[in-house]
Amino acid sequence: MRRAPALTNGCGESMTDPRFEAYFTGPARQFLVRAIDLALEEDGDDLTSMAVFSPGDRLAARIVAKEDTLVAGLPILPLVVSRLGEAERCTLSFLAADGDRVPDRTVVAAMEGPAITMLKAERVMLNFLCHLSGIANAVARAVAALAGTRTRLLDTRKTLPGLRYPEKYAVVVGGGVNHRKDLSEMLMFKDNHIDRAGGIPQAMAALRKAYQNRMDSMPPVEIECRTLAEVGQAVAEKPRRIMLDNMDHDTMRAALSMVPAGIETEVSGGVDVAALAGIGALGPDFVSVGRITHSAKSADFSMLLQETASS
Repeated sequence: MRRAPALTNGCGESMTDPRFEAYFTGPARQFLVRAIDLALEEDGDDLTSMAVFSPGDRLAARIVAKEDTLVAGLPILPLVVSRLGEAERCTLSFLAADGDRVPDRTVVAAMEGPAITMLKAERVMLNFLCHLSGIANAVARAVAALAGTRTRLLDTRKTLPGLRYPEKYAVVVGGGVNHRKDLSEMLMFKDNHIDRAGGIPQAMAALRKAYQNRMDSMPPVEIECRTLAEVGQAVAEKPRRIMLDNMDHDTMRAALSMVPAGIETEVSGGVDVAALAGIGALGPDFVSVGRITHSAKSADFSMLLQETASS
């Protein structure tokens, strides 16, 4: 298990790991900070703690895993304290790192700071850590089900509003691959676009007309197909990827045989963990699973608090 050095001058934003920093840049960072701020705002003022503790009272805390679990979201902890404006009065040590699998009763972080700050931050920290670690666990189980195949696990946009980037980060921690993070990352023709246009050729013609002067700089195209006839039409358009939506195994097998090398394939639609091994055996490039984010069970962590000498 990896150990980060304890901070002696506060728990500011620099106490993170390189993967987290690389992921949360630009808009992703902005969305994460907004989510943290909203979570703190939702809790309001901790009037109870403010009545019981004085500004000089301090607490020490240990965050403990209460089950065998992957860890995801630890670098969010110092961000929470930083957003409270108390970074310089806190110390924080990581005793695990995102991506570690820890056994039950493992202490993953230790911190100390003003009592009122610690109590205000406690639930927000745990909510992020439990939720993201739960997603990482669900992803790891799904990835394990695909072991020995060439198929990679994709997430979807079935994420909680405001938490898309943290949830998709947890997917990466668990061993999965991110699909598009927003609607502009890929030009995806789904059934409603195809039906409105009158078919796949017509939909692609509409796309080329709408963006005729900048097609070379547009995001890649993915086409969702429901039937073998649609797969044939999609292949003729030479998109980056073809999605096989809600097909049974026999139809999937036939569809995959129609797609030439150079066009990626993705299976989607109501996929659960039990079906992954069979899908992987067919050999698509990807399988997308919404339940790894929208139905992941939270991991169990708790924060144990103890009073220390007042400042």
